[in-house]
Amino acid sequence: MDGKVNILTIEEPHKSTLEAFGARLYRLDPIGAIVQGIDLALAQPPPEEVIHALEQIMAQCGFLVFKSKEPLTEGQFLQASCWWGGKALHSTHGVHPATPNGNPHIFRLSNDTNEGILGVGPQWHNDGSFNSGTFSHAGYHMVRAPEKGGGTCFAHQSAAFDELKPDQKDYWSRLSSVNATSGVVHPMVHLHPLTKRKSVWLHLGMTGAVIMKDPKENLFRLLDPDELKALCHQYNDLLNAGFENGYSINYEYDSNDCLFIDNLAVAHRAAPEAHLPPEQQGLRIMHRSTVQARQPLTPHFGLPIQLDIYSPSPLGEGVWQPGGIGFRWDDAALMQN
Repeated sequence: MDGKVNILTIEEPHKSTLEAFGARLYRLDPIGAIVQGIDLALAQPPPEEVIHALEQIMAQCGFLVFKSKEPLTEGQFLQASCWWGGKALHSTHGVHPATPNGNPHIFRLSNDTNEGILGVGPQWHNDGSFNSGTFSHAGYHMVRAPEKGGGTCFAHQSAAFDELKPDQKDYWSRLSSVNATSGVVHPMVHLHPLTKRKSVWLHLGMTGAVIMKDPKENLFRLLDPDELKALCHQYNDLLNAGFENGYSINYEYDSNDCLFIDNLAVAHRAAPEAHLPPEQQGLRIMHRSTVQARQPLTPHFGLPIQLDIYSPSPLGEGVWQPGGIGFRWDDAALMQN
């Protein structure tokens, strides 16, 4: 596991709430935290005030890791997934034949086609960008960790926004992305509902268009191919810069790790090693869950929540690419959802 670990400083009243329940948190360096003293296999969830405290901390540090020596059942994993956000599963994926009991809420990923779906998520993204609400949280249960690495990269999107220059903050705050498969519109900069910090947002593997508002007038146009390509590269570079600047991490799992992310606070992508075949890195099997949003992630400036991406552009010239991965911003980049 990458990253230094130390005791996480927690503010009141969350500190007293967690200590009274016997929970202790250890900070990962630079983002994320490990939770000890809470067993995800318990039949009853922790008290609501404990879950509330954990959810607030997750929003601040990006993700929480629960470690276990014993495997979780799929039911235990899904039950713990419902602690967060809208407290209900929102599953939109296919079911791999190896999924335990064919459970429709388990998205089974692997580097072996017989064990799970291959090659998912190589570019920075947030889960559920095709939904108006996206997902509030997502869970990752490492059923089998590979022997030679294959983690997930996470980047804190509020810290990333803080790294932008003032003119970039202004420009990006006037942009809205259009999902390539659904036409759902999301702001590129939003206010996180818990931390109240501004956060960047863009799916580098499913964007069909980006709408720009004029800085002075209530007028809108589409970014052209050169502008959108430059924007995607800048976004990719910004999140990758977090590995050196203290807001991104490559988390390497142990078997039985259960990791939950605040999907409005951190973007993620699979580390390149995660897609290597079993004979090179060892077998990797992960189960993912996705949690219903509390409210839609609505666009700014009175833009509609959804546009018909499969009809001609309502804004004239510019990139308007429906279907699949949307706009290909880098011919050399692996693109798969």
